[in-house]
Amino acid sequence: MHRLKLILKYVLAIFFILAGQNHFLHTDFYVRIMPPYLPWHRFLVHVSGLCEIVLGIGMAVPRITRWAAWGLVALLVAVFPANIHMALHPDLFPEFNPAMLWLRLPLQMVLIALPYWYTRQDATSTLDRL
Repeated sequence: MHRLKLILKYVLAIFFILAGQNHFLHTDFYVRIMPPYLPWHRFLVHVSGLCEIVLGIGMAVPRITRWAAWGLVALLVAVFPANIHMALHPDLFPEFNPAMLWLRLPLQMVLIALPYWYTRQDATSTLDRL
């Protein structure tokens, strides 16, 4: 199990680094999914992308893995309203199947649970320092 956890930690790191870069490469898409009640859409898209990159890198650094994991949990909770907004307004996102927009919501819970797994004390075990 430790080996799987170690491998998954680096998969998560790469995933979030690439996801963060995507915020800068496809900013307009992310601006579109922002709920209208939030201000400064473009700024928030860039901040969330930067956070994903920094926290993704942090996941790969054993000394700060736990802090980065907590940061990812907080970030994923913070962006969850965008996923809800998409599910509630499928007409704004015709490129996506409405059922897929709803299926993203429980998937987001899994995505929150994965970094949470690294917030526990054993996340800084000897295997993680290899």
